[in-house]
Amino acid sequence: MKLVANIQLKPSREQAAALRETLERCNAACDWISEQGFASDTVKQFALHKLVYRSVREQFCLTAQAAVRCIAKVADAYKAGAQGQRRFRPHAAQPYDDRIFRFRDDDAVSLWTTRGRQTIPFVCGPRQRALLAYRKGEVDLMLVRGKWYVACVCDIPDPEAAPVKDVIGVDLGIVNLAFDSDGTAYSGDKIEEKRRTYAHRRRNLQRKKTKSARRKLKLIKGRQARFQRDTNHRISKAIVAEAQRSGRGVALEDLQGIRDRVKARRRQRARLHNWPFFQLRSFVEYKARLAGVPVALIDPRNTSRGCPACGHAEKRNRPDQATFSCVSCGHAGAADHVAARNIRARALVKVPMAGVA
Repeated sequence: MKLVANIQLKPSREQAAALRETLERCNAACDWISEQGFASDTVKQFALHKLVYRSVREQFCLTAQAAVRCIAKVADAYKAGAQGQRRFRPHAAQPYDDRIFRFRDDDAVSLWTTRGRQTIPFVCGPRQRALLAYRKGEVDLMLVRGKWYVACVCDIPDPEAAPVKDVIGVDLGIVNLAFDSDGTAYSGDKIEEKRRTYAHRRRNLQRKKTKSARRKLKLIKGRQARFQRDTNHRISKAIVAEAQRSGRGVALEDLQGIRDRVKARRRQRARLHNWPFFQLRSFVEYKARLAGVPVALIDPRNTSRGCPACGHAEKRNRPDQATFSCVSCGHAGAADHVAARNIRARALVKVPMAGVA
């Protein structure tokens, strides 16, 4: 499994200026390479290297390996499949390989810059330090909100999945981001409150159309997404920890394409499209793999309408969003809890999982 460890650099003022100049020059070189390649319809790495290597080194005063990495960056950008010439922001991330970057033993990195090789200290938490033992391949130098990072790809060996005899069914939703078959609810109220707060704030600032309003918009950019991401990390960690503690697997709904299938009223569309179910699912999946917990994806069809007691499924079983009441046998309960129980039942019956009876 590949994970990314973001390591924060602590450059001096002079080193920060060198790093900024390096990003700007490399991205200017990438723009020029992209222009030459697009004009001559030469976007594959080997052919692009033959076309621009000598010129880009001379024109932008790059070392050999820095030029190679710029050419590879442009070629990778054209692999994405979008039409048109690729453009690069002045401070877009720049890849480094082991010829121009290395970790030192004294919590510092040594990397090439346009002002010569620099030795820059870094800081990281215990989790990132443990991941660095599996670092493999290139790293990316990044400038994020005024701070410098290197993003390191770490190839973690997958632990063997532990045998399980039961699973935790997890229903993903909007009002409750997750509700498991044990009856634990993970509410989405705080995320919705943040969404409303930031939407209102952005709308008011955009109406002002002043420089100070634009500065404020830039300042608050991404805060909602970071809060949402942190919340999803907390929820996924709790779900996987409970599954690991109790020796169970995890069953999730396969909600791919849900936004295209679900119809919502106009007032509900913003909340639906802010629904972070895929991010939450991906967090659960990778944390479960690290913990050796098996994960099953279940067809969500009728999980919220089917009765876990008699199996009867129809629309009338859901009189409202929060309530389930079977019109056939009278079984009632919280709708999200019923859905989670149905997901668990389907995983146990239909999905082959190691050790599941």
